[in-house]
Amino acid sequence: MLSVVSLIFCIGYLLVIFEQQVKIDKSVSALLAGITCWVIIGINMNSPEGIQELTTYLGRSFGDISAILFFLLAAMTIVELIDLHKGFDALSASIKTTNKINLLVVISLISFFLSAVLDNLTTAIIMVSLTRKLIHNNEDRWWYASFVVIAANAGGAWSPIGDVTTTMLWIDHKVSSSKLIYHLFIPALMCVGVPLLIASRLNNFRSFFPDQKEKLKKHHPASRFYLVLGIALLIAVPLFKAVTNLPPFMGMLGALAILWLVSE
Repeated sequence: MLSVVSLIFCIGYLLVIFEQQVKIDKSVSALLAGITCWVIIGINMNSPEGIQELTTYLGRSFGDISAILFFLLAAMTIVELIDLHKGFDALSASIKTTNKINLLVVISLISFFLSAVLDNLTTAIIMVSLTRKLIHNNEDRWWYASFVVIAANAGGAWSPIGDVTTTMLWIDHKVSSSKLIYHLFIPALMCVGVPLLIASRLNNFRSFFPDQKEKLKKHHPASRFYLVLGIALLIAVPLFKAVTNLPPFMGMLGALAILWLVSE
């Protein structure tokens, strides 16, 4: 049984790796491989006690997975609510500089700290969209988008809610918020600071952009309020866990409920 399960796992993992080549979504491959493995294990259970133990284990495991999914779904919905009220447009409208290196530093730092509150993928999408509104030259856009990706990944590493991996470790009590920030903030900041230092020496960033920013659609005066409130509620989730000792997804669902109520 062990060899068959191992073989199915390896096949499923290879299908995930070569998703583009086999034209099968990696979610499908992962689900089929996982369910098939558990079916084989269940069929080979010879006693009612073994089946009951397996069922209990699956219930506990899926409970942990559900907690992570609830956490991520609530966090993504908060981001969507902020975007619905043009909160990120208010952020881009506040960037005024046309100096290339100054703009690069501003965008990188915003990406770095924003990804510590949102997740790094969402931050990268938001900030790349923002740079498209600020920068019109395609070659310049590639440079700025590259730094957005660097800063977003670095920023997500030092925060318990900034990256799916650190979030899973935090939810499973493998790391604490304070220790994670204490040990990883400076290394993460260096991951952004060193590339910025190198970029400041390049000729590409020793000039100014022409004043050609795309005119943003007028946003409601409350847009900035929704941006600040949404980020504040996300930051409050680790504090909620520290104070109440309840699972983090409860804090994230509570944050969503508050922002949703204000939105209504």
